[in-house]
Amino acid sequence: MKKLTILMLCIATLGLASCKKDTIIYPPSAKTYNRYIEPNQWVQNSNGTFSFTWNKPEFDGVTLDDEGVLVYFTHPTNDNSDVQLPYTFNYTVYSYELFSGGITFDVQDSRNLTSSVRPSYRILVKVVVIPSEYAD
Repeated sequence: MKKLTILMLCIATLGLASCKKDTIIYPPSAKTYNRYIEPNQWVQNSNGTFSFTWNKPEFDGVTLDDEGVLVYFTHPTNDNSDVQLPYTFNYTVYSYELFSGGITFDVQDSRNLTSSVRPSYRILVKVVVIPSEYAD
């Protein structure tokens, strides 16, 4: 009986020792696109707001239909932090419109569109595209 117990213990030990844990790491599939917008690149619209269009073929129909998109600007008073669009700071509204082939950023005064002011600082834009599978 003792020999049988030792034999079973040895078999169990060998069986457990031969198990191997596999760690599978998938590379990140989200993509981040960065671009600076200089103060002189903002174009005034007929309604008094300001816009900047970034033509980017990577923002296509799949991006519009299936993927998630996050957009960040450099904070107006702190270069070491970002804020997610849309947002309002000191009555200035920052927003965006994504379309097939690009993205347009808009700046306007929330109190009066005709008194909108062009941003006077360099803005780092970060656009994060997160793939997703379409589900019915």
